[in-house]
Amino acid sequence: MLKLPTSFKDKYNKLLGTEKAQDLFKAMNEDSKKAFRVNSLKAEQEISYNLTQPVPDISNAYYGEVAGEDPEWVSGYVYSQDPAAMFPAAISGVKPGDKVLDLCAAPGGKTTALGEQLKNEGLLVANEISATRSKALRENIERWGISNTLITNESLERLAPVFPEFFDVILVDAPCSGEGMFRKNPDAIDYWSLNYLLTCQQRQKDILAEAVKMLKPGGRLVYSTCTFSPEEDEQIVSWLVGQYHFSILKTGIKDERISLGHPEWADDNPELVNTLRFWPQDGIGEGQFAAVLQKSNTASVPKIKKKHRKKKGNRAATCLSQNEQELIAKVLDHYSLPVGLIDWRKKALVRKDHVFVPVISLPVRSDLHILNNGVELGILKKKRFEPSHQLAEVLGQIKQERVVDLSIEDYRKYLHGETVKVKSKLRGFILVSCQRLIFSFGKVANNEVLKNFYPKGLRK
Repeated sequence: MLKLPTSFKDKYNKLLGTEKAQDLFKAMNEDSKKAFRVNSLKAEQEISYNLTQPVPDISNAYYGEVAGEDPEWVSGYVYSQDPAAMFPAAISGVKPGDKVLDLCAAPGGKTTALGEQLKNEGLLVANEISATRSKALRENIERWGISNTLITNESLERLAPVFPEFFDVILVDAPCSGEGMFRKNPDAIDYWSLNYLLTCQQRQKDILAEAVKMLKPGGRLVYSTCTFSPEEDEQIVSWLVGQYHFSILKTGIKDERISLGHPEWADDNPELVNTLRFWPQDGIGEGQFAAVLQKSNTASVPKIKKKHRKKKGNRAATCLSQNEQELIAKVLDHYSLPVGLIDWRKKALVRKDHVFVPVISLPVRSDLHILNNGVELGILKKKRFEPSHQLAEVLGQIKQERVVDLSIEDYRKYLHGETVKVKSKLRGFILVSCQRLIFSFGKVANNEVLKNFYPKGLRK
């Protein structure tokens, strides 16, 4: 039984009325709903999960539980995500070719959904200010096989000057008081207080003030939280409308179980009913709030003063030499490549022996902390080329012939970093799959031993 603060219960008794508030408190003590999305970017393969209970209004999303060692998860065919948290990306209206920013991106649930909507066309910038959380973000993006993402680990004050009025869509899933996650993460209750709500509100305003600078006139801002608090939901949206002349757009979501925003909890703007509220008692998922706003075509923001810090020995990327191209071709020529990598010889760059096909060319002086730009093809090592784990996940989008399929037993050994014996005529680098779901590279020697190239940081 959750020990909810008295001031929390008093607040929602007043806002919702006693009967509805009791429904909320009861639901917060029930089991959380679990769900997953199926990756439409990947080659069509059968998966072992039950696909008979779809999440309403979300494409390729189903109720059910995913295990972290399942081949479907490791290969990037499914992503475990709270069903209510799927809606912000779903209502974004992102289409192939757009320039999109996920501003508070970790762990990557919304980022992978946005990337799927882009279909590897356009640009997706995924930023996370926390170095620890950005590691998980990169792993999830790579697993999903997205090839058009710039992953950054930056403060917003340093990111905004690089992308003035640049993006068509920006998603801000803002850090919040986490009321909607109490039943899933009871520890969040310890942080809660009425004063903490106001601290979160100010933090959200600070984040959004930087986000607005990077959004094109006429662009869309998707704002979401995992809290019920009007101070962080309707009042923030109302602040955006008043401060920056945004308009609130309809989301197109029609499921009757999903509640709408409350104008009376902010400034009585009738457009606030276009925002979405997810309560645990609605039966969709955890608590969530989401809104889509459009920036005025005539809106302008103050010019951003660019700040540069001294580089710390960063080396500029260079084009590939003929010899380097030949080493890489010895590996890549054996595989079917997605459209964006077919002309890798023209696009690829090398920095400190790491070979990558960038999705965007940034000014040298921008000096952002970049975790990944586009697709890392692999690394050059003494007269040979070693393909990357990200490349294996990207190649999983297309039917491949040079693949060794492991039994479940050998698959589990491989995830632990062991070598396994295979029966195959293939030699050298090959793709590794389980249940025909590609998840890694390996290397087969003449003795039919499959050398393990599954990244050490991912081994289980």
